[in-house]
Amino acid sequence: MRWSVAVVAEGDRVMQREEIVELADAVAAFEGIASGIGTTSYGAQLIVRARTGDEAVQRARTEFVRAAERAGLPQWPILRAEAVSEDGEADEDE
Repeated sequence: MRWSVAVVAEGDRVMQREEIVELADAVAAFEGIASGIGTTSYGAQLIVRARTGDEAVQRARTEFVRAAERAGLPQWPILRAEAVSEDGEADEDE
């Protein structure tokens, strides 16, 4: 099953446009979009395949951290991760 998972990390400085563009490039392989320009957080929404919401959240968190590393972003703690299946089933991990 396909899941759309939103993941957000929060830190202590304002994110610049170029940094979020790099994150968007890094999550593109997961049909991802990135957010966070002008805020003290950065986030992405990724599409992953998983059997359960918990599995989807875990996989998305792992790929999100890898993408942030590839983009050269600070490794801030993940504030939240929420998954919604293509059938509309929701799962949340905070």
